[in-house]
Amino acid sequence: MSPTRPVRFLTGITTTGTPHLGNYVGALRPAVQASRRPGTENFYFLADYHALIKCDEPARMQRSTLEIAACWLAIGLDPESVFFYRQSDIPEITELTWLLTCVTGKGVLNRAHAYKASVDKNVAAGADPDSDVTAGLFMYPVLMAADILMFKAHKIPVGRDQVQHIEMARDIAQSFNHLYGEHFVLPEAAIDDTVALLPGTDGRKMSKSYDNAIPLFAPPAELRKQIAGIVTDSRVPGEPKEVEGSALFQIFEAFASPEETHQLRRAYADGIAWSDAKQMLFERIDGEIAPMRERYDALVGNPAQLEKVLRGGADKVRALATPFMAELRSAVGLRNLAAGTAPARKAKPAKAALPSFKQYREADGLHYFKLVDSGGALLAQSTGFGTPQEAGRMVAQLKQGRLDGAQAALQLADGVSRADVAAALATLAQG
Repeated sequence: MSPTRPVRFLTGITTTGTPHLGNYVGALRPAVQASRRPGTENFYFLADYHALIKCDEPARMQRSTLEIAACWLAIGLDPESVFFYRQSDIPEITELTWLLTCVTGKGVLNRAHAYKASVDKNVAAGADPDSDVTAGLFMYPVLMAADILMFKAHKIPVGRDQVQHIEMARDIAQSFNHLYGEHFVLPEAAIDDTVALLPGTDGRKMSKSYDNAIPLFAPPAELRKQIAGIVTDSRVPGEPKEVEGSALFQIFEAFASPEETHQLRRAYADGIAWSDAKQMLFERIDGEIAPMRERYDALVGNPAQLEKVLRGGADKVRALATPFMAELRSAVGLRNLAAGTAPARKAKPAKAALPSFKQYREADGLHYFKLVDSGGALLAQSTGFGTPQEAGRMVAQLKQGRLDGAQAALQLADGVSRADVAAALATLAQG
């Protein structure tokens, strides 16, 4: 009996800035903790090709790559036990991007949140819909699919706003598999709702774009100054304070133990002075970050060491990517002419190609589903639902063959009849 294959997780971070506390709490710390789980293989990469879509400053790109690589290692990522690499060191990823481009429908990319947001912004401003929209932005989901599919990743830790990209990667993989055989694993989004979303100094989500972020490895004096600037209300010492909606309390909770959090909650009720609460927060964060900051500073000061680590990671990753890319090149017909003609693929069993439903969330906050046939072609598209449960109930109704009740919520694709949809549902039920 062959051993069970480890579950593969894959995480990337775009190299466009300096990591802040929100990145650490929301992505970096849980990712490093997850890297130690038994029965898993973990891939972590610096998404510098993705960064080119957002950043046209070469020096900033280089500095961000240096800082983020140092950050991963400083907080405890072990490059010997994971796959840690720079995206641009793996030429197979860009080659795969082109193969995937050739099986990806433009209509799929038209629905990408980032592209739609840019178009909507242009339309609202009365400009050309595609003004300042680069092909890189439009093709972003295909490059992301290549990142995932190249390493047959099973689980992709993402926030809810990134789930669409994982669904698109699945769609693209299915299209390729349908044409050329079962080469790709279909990835799944791994959403951890227990991971904290850290507020910034002004109470909004911590983000460089809001200029409210606290740098992860800021020197102690700067960290203290940033914490002192966290917005609080006007309640004076001795006056009870609310933890609900308090950015200071939420940040503290993300770093503290349950007992420490309970103590601060009680101090709020007892009327702790804001200056004392901020001192507690500074001491708690600095106590966790200080040892990492020392290692981070040493790594940033030794770029050659970081380069060596990344090159070593690229060698490990390419040991997987190079033979797999050779397999994919052969599958699509990019073959050595002297090697003879490969036999035609056998037809897939019908079980491998059935109609299916796909649920997803759009940028408008509503939940949708679509019905596609065995080849991935769109048969019908739903209207929006307020919750995923509502959309799921409608899908369940359709799977039971109850088309009449879904008529108002279902928009048929061009050239598709209700009879076509009914036939697809019947096939799905039999499968």
